Amino acid sequence: MAADRTHLGAFLRSRRDALTPAAAGMRAFPGPRRVPGLRKEELAVLAGVSPDYYSRLEQGRQANVSVGVLEALAHALRLNDVERKHLIALANPSTRSRLASPAAQQADQGLLRLMTALDDVPALILGRRGEVLATNALLTAVLESLRPSTSLVRFMFFDSIARERIVNWEHFAATSIAALRGELGRHPDDERLVSLIDELRTRDADAARWWDDHGVQDYASADKRILHPVVGELSFAIETVTSPRSDSQVLVVYTTQPGSETARKLPFLASWGSHRAASR
Repeated sequence: MAADRTHLGAFLRSRRDALTPAAAGMRAFPGPRRVPGLRKEELAVLAGVSPDYYSRLEQGRQANVSVGVLEALAHALRLNDVERKHLIALANPSTRSRLASPAAQQADQGLLRLMTALDDVPALILGRRGEVLATNALLTAVLESLRPSTSLVRFMFFDSIARERIVNWEHFAATSIAALRGELGRHPDDERLVSLIDELRTRDADAARWWDDHGVQDYASADKRILHPVVGELSFAIETVTSPRSDSQVLVVYTTQPGSETARKLPFLASWGSHRAASR
């Protein structure tokens, strides 16, 4: 997974294959089509570059590419902001971050203070590679084995509790793989990240399939449904807060609608979790 143009080309091909001419707002070029997605020539026209230039770019033979061309390609491919940033990171290695040290991660103190103030909803702090740096008591009550010093991604794929309790598990598991791809684009020299991705692809067929889709996301807002063995179904909206001191850490908060069934269940769940922890 070295920082080279092959990953840029693979990402462009995957996004081009997924976008039909109609979805791109253009009339398809005449002639038989082998795939429903855009042809190279069609994307080149949409982005305002020559077909030969785009072909070299996708094949990894174009040494330099300007930010203006990348922005035009992102617009033509209808990329969202996360995908656009990923495209730029793949094309310009100088914009990527190198990890200063392999030392153990420590939770950001500002995010810790925020999490402490949110004791009425589940919350956790994630670091690089989806490593769990801190959790509050309600998060432990909801997902039990997802604790500090564990890996969110390994939990999603290798812990039976994740598959048993997360009703929309497939969506969140796929999102975690897409988040790892985005992180690899920013930190291509992170050997522990590369090792984690290789492990996931080797051990889990779904992880391998989602990785090959070239999707890229971050830990954005989403809905999560959990079937808890004590209180039944819980519904959360997932919101995130990034530390202003470190963009590699994020506070993940499981929010609820005021007065909702889930909001009414959480105080009981908190009491149950405290009693269970005290009895151990």
